[in-house]
Amino acid sequence: MKRKVWVASPVFYLLVAVMLVTAAFSWFYNSFVFYVEMILCALGILAITLAVSSFRAHVRTAVSAAQKVLTGAEYRSLQDFSMPTAVVGDSGDIVWVNDAFSQGIGGGQEMYGENICKLLAPKTLEEVYEGGGSNVSIGEKKFTVFAVATEGGGILYFVDDTYYKEVERRYNESRPIVALVTFDNREELARNTSANEDARIASEVENVLRDWSQTMGGFLKRMSGSRFLIMTDELHVREAAEKRFEILDKVREIKTGEHGSATVSIGVGRGAPSLAVSELWARQALDMALGRGGDQVAIKQKDDQYEFFGGLSKGVEKRDKVRTRVIAATLSDHIKASEQVLIMGHKFSDLDCVGSAVGMWSAVSKGLKKPAYIVINRRQSLASALVDSIAQANEEPVFLDPEEALPLAGEKTLLIVVDTHSQDFVESNELLELSPRVVVIDHHRMMVKRIGNALVFYHEPYASSASEMVTELVQYFGENTLSRLEAEALLSGIMLDTKNFVLKTGVRTFEAAAYLRRRGADTVEVKRLFSNSIDTYKAKYQLVSSAEIYNNCAIATADAGVPDVRIAAAQAADELLSIQGVTASFVMFPTGDSINISARSLGDVNVQILMEELGGGGHLTMAGAQLAHVTIQQARAALIKVLNNKLPQASKLPSAGNAAPK
Repeated sequence: MKRKVWVASPVFYLLVAVMLVTAAFSWFYNSFVFYVEMILCALGILAITLAVSSFRAHVRTAVSAAQKVLTGAEYRSLQDFSMPTAVVGDSGDIVWVNDAFSQGIGGGQEMYGENICKLLAPKTLEEVYEGGGSNVSIGEKKFTVFAVATEGGGILYFVDDTYYKEVERRYNESRPIVALVTFDNREELARNTSANEDARIASEVENVLRDWSQTMGGFLKRMSGSRFLIMTDELHVREAAEKRFEILDKVREIKTGEHGSATVSIGVGRGAPSLAVSELWARQALDMALGRGGDQVAIKQKDDQYEFFGGLSKGVEKRDKVRTRVIAATLSDHIKASEQVLIMGHKFSDLDCVGSAVGMWSAVSKGLKKPAYIVINRRQSLASALVDSIAQANEEPVFLDPEEALPLAGEKTLLIVVDTHSQDFVESNELLELSPRVVVIDHHRMMVKRIGNALVFYHEPYASSASEMVTELVQYFGENTLSRLEAEALLSGIMLDTKNFVLKTGVRTFEAAAYLRRRGADTVEVKRLFSNSIDTYKAKYQLVSSAEIYNNCAIATADAGVPDVRIAAAQAADELLSIQGVTASFVMFPTGDSINISARSLGDVNVQILMEELGGGGHLTMAGAQLAHVTIQQARAALIKVLNNKLPQASKLPSAGNAAPK
């Protein structure tokens, strides 16, 4: 021990001796300098002596504390103990080690005076004391460290279990994993190609998938239709995830003569306790991937945790209405079996939410002659003009506050949720919990936290809006289920989500609009539903004028007190997309102690993925998020971080001509 204590001390004593010699020479030239140097030498000797004494006292305290834990014989036997053992002080400095520690961990070098925390990193000494065994790696060896705290220090035991941990690693990496693959736009490509071209594309997709499965150390098995099963292992799935599943890009390179690209969706069941469970998780993950628009990989792990890759392509419209007819028949049966029906949308309901709710209300009350009510918080609705017009046109009550609807919930009541499938976004979560019979009708891309107890889950991420889906459904409930006013409500919802038939429109969108027009919908009256007050109009363009461009994204922030801030922010986000070079827009505004973000794009950027990083969700071209307990500056910084990490075209630093993030 004394040798270790003196390792650093002689260096300082040597320096003091040099100063003494220098002072002796100074006596002959300047007595004042001589006395100054002598005083410094004396102070140096005193400091070194006190430090050495303090360290020796600290060592004695730590060792004596360790001796209180062990008997003298046990303490002496530690020297010959085969397990590496160390006695440390309260700050982690090593005061004693046995031979096994010196040879196995120290490499034959003395470890006295070193800090044990360097060997435990990233673990701290406190974590080792509290844990019942902590895993640490020292060089190529792996240890489990057990510690006993003593007064003034502690004793640490290092168990060398490198072999067993290596066996565990190999076992975990070789765990079998089931992946299910579907050629998700096969029908759409086949519809516009010849039989030979269709066969060529299908063959190329299968060959690419087969080659990929072999590189994954597994095999591919063709199932019915356009589905495939792949068996692989944990190691190769992890490597594929690190490469962001390049198989999606390889399949997308397969094109038809009309420049259409093939896409696949993959569901992976990872970390399951058995192959049967892994296959179940893979099916659920594949449904999730398809529900989010396809062309992506969804990995399901334990505790319902999902991880997504890809999903940057626009969804392909499904033109087959057979599923709609089946859903309509099933929904009609559930409505007929109910005494009454409650229809509920999402919080801060917009024209699409209210329009689809009005359409379903009309189908239930007029088509099937069942009592129906729309549950809505009229004070927070963004479609108050439509709500007022519907309420005034009907003598019987149509709208109920959430509190008024709670007593109606029960076994004989059917709750229809429109324009959302998230249990966190519904108008009344309490009403949802009290309703055992639930139907969901939504078009937003699938979220992990969704309503799970639905009798009917009608989800079409390819549809432009919930109003389009309801318009198709009500046609199977009777000929005269919609009046002019209700048709205008549905048309306003379609126009809102498609930005006047510009975004996410397909053949079925125009077919739905044509049906509503035949039912008497007046486009001029619908246009009036979009009118704003002069204050909201000014607020919208104030947000547009204050926006900054960062990496081809327009970012604007609203101050507190802006009139109708939700409407102004949504419209400003739409308006910002008309700026040349802008691929996505984000408008932030405060509500209470939270910051809301309204995100829009023209399809080049998937704003749903960006908003999911901030706890929100939505569509490829329209999404939002809410950040609680943050300032507008903190929310902006969080958004900038997401843009830098998630946008492939975004650089870490602003490009020339772009505003730097504040």
